[in-house]
Amino acid sequence: MNELNYQLEQLKTMNEELKEKERMYQLVSKSAVGAFLYCSFEKRRICALGQWEEFFEFEMKEMNDIFQLLEAVDESYVSKLRNILFLESQGKETAIAECLLKDKRTWVSFCVRIYYAEGGQPTDKVIYISNITKYRSQNEELTYMAYYDSMTGLYNRNYFVRLLSEYVKNASEYNHVISIMIIDIDDFKNINDGQGIMIGDELVQQFGCFLKELCRGNIIACHLHSDVYCIAIHAPNQKACVEVIYGEIQKRLKAPFKLSSGKEFYITVSIGVAEYPEAATSALELINCAEIAVFKGKSLGKDVIHYFDSSIMEDFMGTIELEEKLKKAIANQNFILYYQPQYYSGSKKLRGVEALIRWQDEDSHFIQPSVFIPAAEKNGAIIPIGKWVVEQSIKQYAIWRQQFGFPFIMSINISALQYKKEDFVESVVGNLNKYGVAPNEIELEITESVLIEDFNAVYEKIKILKEHGIRISLDDFGTGFSSLAYLTRLPIDTLKIDKAFIDTVMTDSTTRVITESIIHMVKALKFESIAEGVEYEEQYHYLEEIGCDVIQGYLFSRPLSPIQMEVVLKTEGNRVE
Repeated sequence: MNELNYQLEQLKTMNEELKEKERMYQLVSKSAVGAFLYCSFEKRRICALGQWEEFFEFEMKEMNDIFQLLEAVDESYVSKLRNILFLESQGKETAIAECLLKDKRTWVSFCVRIYYAEGGQPTDKVIYISNITKYRSQNEELTYMAYYDSMTGLYNRNYFVRLLSEYVKNASEYNHVISIMIIDIDDFKNINDGQGIMIGDELVQQFGCFLKELCRGNIIACHLHSDVYCIAIHAPNQKACVEVIYGEIQKRLKAPFKLSSGKEFYITVSIGVAEYPEAATSALELINCAEIAVFKGKSLGKDVIHYFDSSIMEDFMGTIELEEKLKKAIANQNFILYYQPQYYSGSKKLRGVEALIRWQDEDSHFIQPSVFIPAAEKNGAIIPIGKWVVEQSIKQYAIWRQQFGFPFIMSINISALQYKKEDFVESVVGNLNKYGVAPNEIELEITESVLIEDFNAVYEKIKILKEHGIRISLDDFGTGFSSLAYLTRLPIDTLKIDKAFIDTVMTDSTTRVITESIIHMVKALKFESIAEGVEYEEQYHYLEEIGCDVIQGYLFSRPLSPIQMEVVLKTEGNRVE
């Protein structure tokens, strides 16, 4: 009896332990993030555990019910799932497959593990099912970020270069050609500055979306940066070549881009083209060559397509070399000023001089201003150069004024970038005070291009300069399109007639009519007129006859070095006495 009671107690204890384990087992199953499917090959039994209902509406009662899983996934993933659900037929232990369910929204991971007996017979199968939708979304987002530009949907620069490198590799094996097109929106900075960055970004986005429509088969495109795009064409053919794509772009640009704000914008683009293997033999070099081509095209005029060739590279390298030399010249102040005299047409007395910068390089060769000034304006070097010119001109004038004892006018050319500097006026006035020069003996020359870029800002600075007593001259008059509009508003003292008119004034009747009209208008507005580039006696006598006030040109004097100019000033000083 005691033995029986002992066995009953043992069974009771074991039963409680089993209930406890069962309870623990149930809690763990219900708490699991996912679902489990257990299959016993020996007992032909199948059991669904965990969050099964979160994934599937059907139940698992028999071994054959496992086929219902194949019906639950999207058709394109059926074969993939079948391979791992019946892994035991391959004698493998584990496998994983990611599948999209038929609802097209839920991604599920199936992890299968098979347990085998010592003889190699499968005994159990456990399938773990988890929801990986969030993970897939994050992964897809990261993938998109790695490959695509978020603004336009085109490839980003890094992935584009990677694909282009593959193009180049294949082209080298099969002797194919690759065409690269760099596309740059013209005057985009004006749109950004005038309309705002948001408008600019939307325009970039819309144009990028249009370029995406052109991509097919052997054509890929990317958003390089800002308003610049790149298209690559692998093995161009009649339907996919530079000319065809350029035609499609020009056709689209005939219509405006309609933005969300309701505004419409017409744009033009400049395009540079380079080809493999003629221009370069690597992806980055090809892009670089196409960029050089578009820069060259823009320098010749916008809304163009320009093809890369060896001469463009020579010009580009020459520009790079020039810019490097220019940096050294600025650091070492390897510049000197020459001075071209200006004379009153009637008395031929000295009116003043125009300060003209000259650059003598390390080999003692003079580099023409027409060569280095455009480069300096392009890369911003004109700012320190211009600042040096202003101070040196005023300093030299102060020396001559004290040495020769009579006043004249020192004319100084000012670039558009100088006027944009906030401290420009303070800098000029500061130099006048520093060297003790009277403001009315200094004349600052501006060109119409300065006014076109930002008339209001320049006008305010000119007005302040005039209030200080500094003279203002409008240079190169007649070469622009809207000079007359400025004359009624600008507080100027002098108007310079461009050399282009003087060159043909004796041979072209139309030029004479324009020149005489300018002189009469200047007198009516009570300005002073200066004719530039006078080289012949007949030009001088004609200009004197029609009432031009001042003559400047080779007829009277070329630009002179400081020492040569001092001879002129000494002679002029004797005349004054």
